[in-house]
Amino acid sequence: MIFSKKTLYSLMLLAVAFNACSKSDDDDDDDTTPVNTTIQGTVTSDITLTADKKWTLKGYVYVADGATIRIEPGTVIVGSTEEKAALCVERGGKLIAEGTADKPIVFTSGQPAGQRAPGDWGGVVLLGKAPTNRTATPTIEGGLDRSYGGTNAADNSGILKYVRIEFAGIAAFAGSEINGLTLGGVGTGTVLENIQISFGNDDGFEFFGGTVNAKRLISYATSDDDFDFDLGYIGNIQYGIALKDPNTVDNGDDNNGIESDNDGSGTTATPYTRAVLSNFTFVGPNNASTNVRHKYGNRFRRASRFVLKNSIIMGYQQAGISLESNLTAEAYKDGSSIFANNLVHAIANPYLSQAESIITSADFKTKAEADGCITYATAAEIGLTDPFNLTAPKFAPATGSPALSGADFAGLPAFFQTETFRGAVGAQNWLDKWTSFTPKTNVY
Repeated sequence: MIFSKKTLYSLMLLAVAFNACSKSDDDDDDDTTPVNTTIQGTVTSDITLTADKKWTLKGYVYVADGATIRIEPGTVIVGSTEEKAALCVERGGKLIAEGTADKPIVFTSGQPAGQRAPGDWGGVVLLGKAPTNRTATPTIEGGLDRSYGGTNAADNSGILKYVRIEFAGIAAFAGSEINGLTLGGVGTGTVLENIQISFGNDDGFEFFGGTVNAKRLISYATSDDDFDFDLGYIGNIQYGIALKDPNTVDNGDDNNGIESDNDGSGTTATPYTRAVLSNFTFVGPNNASTNVRHKYGNRFRRASRFVLKNSIIMGYQQAGISLESNLTAEAYKDGSSIFANNLVHAIANPYLSQAESIITSADFKTKAEADGCITYATAAEIGLTDPFNLTAPKFAPATGSPALSGADFAGLPAFFQTETFRGAVGAQNWLDKWTSFTPKTNVY
């Protein structure tokens, strides 16, 4: 076969960009079997991952400043379990992963179907130049040794649409795991829509500072928190789902729907962490597990602030929402934080104040209900179709459900689409086709 000069030049650039790229021993000439191509080291030039191949990340793979990885719809990328694999997009790099509902992009374990487990590989990390509340440039956790943050609130780290990330959360060392999707100082120029994290060994989504907005995020069966906000994150998120597997838990850390800190020491560093959230559905184990690590639907602590409206919290063991520091409780009491128009259920303590000198749990409940929240004695009273089904959950309100109405978008930014329903799903099932709640048995 004769190649043109232009084609040969393109092939040379592709090889340089991968830094090291080779076929695996199981490649053959059967056109129905995807070629397995390995990526390792640092990507320094623009490359495209095509759906006709299965791509294996070997070790920590970095996308350098100025480089872009584009991923075609339907592409499968696996993390090697022989080395600690992860994909880290550095400040100035970009990841363009635009799947479709019919052809989602999947990041998953390199193990065969039936043998995959949480923590088989690292996860996906985006680092940007948007502000944090640190005076010095921080380094991202997980042993990646890369910095994030800056002064550009509109920074662009790429696009993730219709993406699944499965079995991530490998520990670089004790107490330093990589999350399913880690976002460090990511700016509003980045697009995050229709992303599912499943069976992660740490958090589903963690936001370290930054300003990025997002829509339609799902965290399923993670071992730690589903949504974690730190270091001055101030973005907007609409339509989020957290579904706990009663049998999946981190025995060294508490398992919550949200965990939010201003920083690890609870300082008054600004900007304050203040995620603005609407139309979330948080589904806990609902007494299907007695593991003490299953804790709270929402855990706001360490001077964190927040806005949560038009959402559902149900089935959490120890509280629906917990306020855990004086500064956090004070911000809620004085209106800097808002908890309104939510449907709330928990096995114990739907509203828990651990800052009783600022606001008691009883007063917390009174204020929440005055702000349009409704408290339920059982999860069934909220009337979702089948939210506790772990292989085929249905989060839409059933006929007669109080979640069908009562949403209020007053005071929310223009980013939020006005809905009548509360919770993540209304009449339109946006989870259709692209999500999977059986990733352990999926064949790729």
